[in-house]
Amino acid sequence: MFNINNNISAFNTQRSIGRNVVGVNRELERLSSGLRVNRAADDASGLVVSEGLRSLAARMEQNVRNAQQSADMLQVAEGSLQEVNNILVRMKELAIQSATSVLNDRNRDSVASEFNQLVSEVDRISQATMYNEKNLLTGFGNQVSTSSTAIATSNATGVTRIAISAAAAGTYTFVDGGGDGRLTLGNGLVTQTLITGIQLDGSVVASGTTTIANFDRLGIQVSLAGANTSGATGSYIDGDLNGTSLIIEQQTGGVFQIGPTENVVDRLEVGIPDLRASGTTLNLGNLSVNSITGARSAMVSIDRAIETVASERGKIGAVQNRLAFSIGFTENEIESTTAADASIRDADVAREFTELTRSQLLLPASNAMLVQANVTSVQALALL
Repeated sequence: MFNINNNISAFNTQRSIGRNVVGVNRELERLSSGLRVNRAADDASGLVVSEGLRSLAARMEQNVRNAQQSADMLQVAEGSLQEVNNILVRMKELAIQSATSVLNDRNRDSVASEFNQLVSEVDRISQATMYNEKNLLTGFGNQVSTSSTAIATSNATGVTRIAISAAAAGTYTFVDGGGDGRLTLGNGLVTQTLITGIQLDGSVVASGTTTIANFDRLGIQVSLAGANTSGATGSYIDGDLNGTSLIIEQQTGGVFQIGPTENVVDRLEVGIPDLRASGTTLNLGNLSVNSITGARSAMVSIDRAIETVASERGKIGAVQNRLAFSIGFTENEIESTTAADASIRDADVAREFTELTRSQLLLPASNAMLVQANVTSVQALALL
């Protein structure tokens, strides 16, 4: 049947030509951009997932930079403490030198002159250790107050160490019923109860050992000593901590954001106490080596200060190692997240090139068929 009013074959061919033109343009866009999804219409649900993955990868890349900068900051503090340690060793030598009767008082005055200069230098280094206008050695990050009754009565409670990580500032109170094998700590907002019975030898910490009560929901770890434990002034018996408190004081800095969310697990908290010679931690300000008695007393205090500085350096090193592992973990996550995004958004060049070739071949074929469709309609005039 011949039709001249409506050339259906031409219409059909025109539609195919339009589809082929769209196909060519789409493949050219994908090949030139390298992306399968250039706009929401290309893959609506895929675009939503891809944008979420891209956002996550970008945040994690910033987390890597944060962690690296945090490690650099801690290295500044650790480097200064290395020099403080060297100074303390020299101070110990001077105290030992002054503690012998070989020296007379005039000699001791010369020793004391250098000793006092070194005390001042420890203070100066502590006050001058800065990173981005933040002082690192005069109290950095939240600290556990020495006025906490759980610490002040350590000769009765057996508490040897308190470690905090992302713990909120405030007062925490222990509930410790004797003989029930449970230990509870809370600040009025969050409370956590531990089953300590499995860690105890009956109702006490085993002699010569230390156990850790890990209140992970609060970000607090409490080390409890048994009898005859080196460095402990007391031992823990189930019930000893009842009613005692921990006071966490808020200081500037000390919180590193190393994850993509505001959750506690994505933050790392570091606390460095006041390590000035005149501060309460080292407590070297009142030492004197002008006499044999003073020199002997100074030796004990300096030994304690050396142990404290070494301990703080160890803590800083442990955090630096943790940051290094965090960087490695995050870089792994970035790689996996980017691969997931690529599988959704990136163009398969081989496939897209095949589709482009197909569309380019069909386009001239469609144009030729449009000519044939128009010729068919013209042939209808031969019947007139």
